Amino acid sequence: MAKNKVTRVVKLQVRAGEASPATVGKDLGPLGINLMDFCRRYNAETEGRRGFVVPAEITVYEDRSFDLVTKMPTTASLLRHAAGLQAGSPRPGHQDAGAITREALREVARTKMPDLNTTDLAQAEKIVAGTARSMGLTIKD
Repeated sequence: MAKNKVTRVVKLQVRAGEASPATVGKDLGPLGINLMDFCRRYNAETEGRRGFVVPAEITVYEDRSFDLVTKMPTTASLLRHAAGLQAGSPRPGHQDAGAITREALREVARTKMPDLNTTDLAQAEKIVAGTARSMGLTIKD
């Protein structure tokens, strides 16, 4: 049997376990895939990570079938969870949103390591620290 030809690869960021046709319809509807099937599969895969924003990579084929690959939660949602915040600062650099400890930052870097472009924990910490600063978080030692 011949392999299906890839039509498109789409990346989405949706709250874990909360995908619905209303939230993903404008992105996936034009591709012709079954939205309910996507939502069912995405919600089943991300059920254990509720409260986080989990990126998904959807490969759509010619026959309108698709493959779904979920990634680790976004760095920003991991940092918000670790700092106990609802959102980052509306004006980073001018207004602080909160603080995060170096150990919590290290734990977020360990969690996010498979999706980062480094294998060194110190470099991963620097990447995550940059995201924390851009959210208006201060890092306590």
